[in-house]
Amino acid sequence: MGKAVVVTGATRGLGRGIARGFGQPENTVVITGRDEIAWADACSEIEQRGAKAIPIRCDHSDDAQVEQAFAAISEKLDGKIDVLINNATAVYPQDLMVPGGFWERPLRLCMTGREAS
Repeated sequence: MGKAVVVTGATRGLGRGIARGFGQPENTVVITGRDEIAWADACSEIEQRGAKAIPIRCDHSDDAQVEQAFAAISEKLDGKIDVLINNATAVYPQDLMVPGGFWERPLRLCMTGREAS
C-alpha cells in the first residue's frame, strides 16, 4: 500500500530531491512551495517515478497560509499523512541567538528571529 507523503519547500533543491525520492508507485507526494512555475517540473519528476504528485502553494513564513495549506492537504489525503518532511525554512544567524525553544514561539519569530510587526 502506498504512502501519503508531504514535503514542504519541495519545488527546488533538497526538498525537491527528497520529494522525487518518495516518487514510488502507489505513493502520493504532496509538495508545497511558493514557486508555482517550478511545480510542473517537480510534479513531472515525481510522476515519472510512478507516484501521484499534488502541488500546494504555500509561503511557510505566513501562519495563515500554512494553516490553509495543511487544511487542503488533509482534505486531499483524507486526513492521512504517513511521512512529513518539513524542509521549508528561512534561517538567519540571529535566529540562533533567540533564547527558548522554537516550539514556544510564533511561526514568524521562528522564521525571522524577531516578532512580526
